[in-house]
Amino acid sequence: MPGLTIGDTIPDLQVDTTQGKIKLHQFFSDKWTILFSHPGDFTPVCTTELGKIAQYASEFNKRGVLLLGLSCDDLESHKEWIKDIEAHTPGAKVNYPIISDPKREIIKQLNMVDPDEKDSNGNLPSRALHIVGPDKKIKLTFLYPATTGRNLDEVMRVVDSLQKASKFKIATPANWKVGDPVVISPDVTNEQAKEMFPQGFETADLPSKKEYLRFTNV
Repeated sequence: MPGLTIGDTIPDLQVDTTQGKIKLHQFFSDKWTILFSHPGDFTPVCTTELGKIAQYASEFNKRGVLLLGLSCDDLESHKEWIKDIEAHTPGAKVNYPIISDPKREIIKQLNMVDPDEKDSNGNLPSRALHIVGPDKKIKLTFLYPATTGRNLDEVMRVVDSLQKASKFKIATPANWKVGDPVVISPDVTNEQAKEMFPQGFETADLPSKKEYLRFTNV
C-alpha cells in the first residue's frame, strides 16, 4: 500500500461515481476538497456518517469546500444506499458524488485500505478522510477504525484552521475554534509581526523568557 500522506499530491485517477465519471484533478479544480472513504454500503456507522456529512454540506459549501465520498460497492448499491442515508437523517440530501471501487484498486492508490477488515473480495476501505488543498496536496488526514464514527464538528474545525493558516502566517492552538486567538508562526520576527498584524499581538510571559508564543486575532 503506498504511503500517501500529508504533503503528497493526490493521484489524478479517473473514477466512476454516483454522478458519472470524473477525473480527480479536474473535479478538485482549485478548491479545497474533503475525500472520505467508508468500509461498505448499508453498514450502520457509515450510514450515520454520510447523513451527517450531507447535513453539513451547506457549511462546507460556504467555505468553498467540495465533498467526495468513496465506498467499495457498485454504483447501483450506492444509489439504493443513499435512500437509507437520507431517510435516517431527515432533511439531509446526498448531493455529493460517491466513488464506486468494487475491485478495491482505488483505495490502494489513495491509501484508504483497512489492513484488518476483509470480506470475500479482499480488504475493505478504512474509515479515512483526506483534506486536499487547492494545490491538490493532502493537508490533513484522519484514520478511524471501523468501530468509531467521525466527528464532523472536528472536520469543520480543522478546515477552518487550515484555510486560515493558508492566508496568514499563523497556526491554531489546542482546542482552537473560530473567533479564538491564533498564534503567530515562529519564523515571523516581532518587527514583521507588527507589519503583518497591525491589530497587535500579545506575547506570553514564560519562564524561559523566549518570545515564541505570540497571540493575535485574524
